[in-house]
Amino acid sequence: MFVFSNFLYAGATLIDYLLTIYVWIIIIRVLISWVSPDPGNPVVQILYRLTEPVLAPVRYRMPNFGGLDFSAIIVILAIFFLQNFLVRSLFDIALRMR
Repeated sequence: MFVFSNFLYAGATLIDYLLTIYVWIIIIRVLISWVSPDPGNPVVQILYRLTEPVLAPVRYRMPNFGGLDFSAIIVILAIFFLQNFLVRSLFDIALRMR
């Protein structure tokens, strides 16, 4: 049983790291969008490809705030919720299985 516990703990740790990296990717995209980047730049293209599939549906469902885009904030809050609920729950389950 301890093998599955260790596997679950490692999976929770990996999910936590990936979610943290994704938050930083979203923050970098928001900061870059303030300086009107060159759309042909490969870094800008990668950032948009990584974030747009998540931000676009949120942006579509939000009301119009006069040109302000709050979709990144909503997604970051959702990621923080996942980290505090899902990942912590997986950690607790893994620790109780030992």
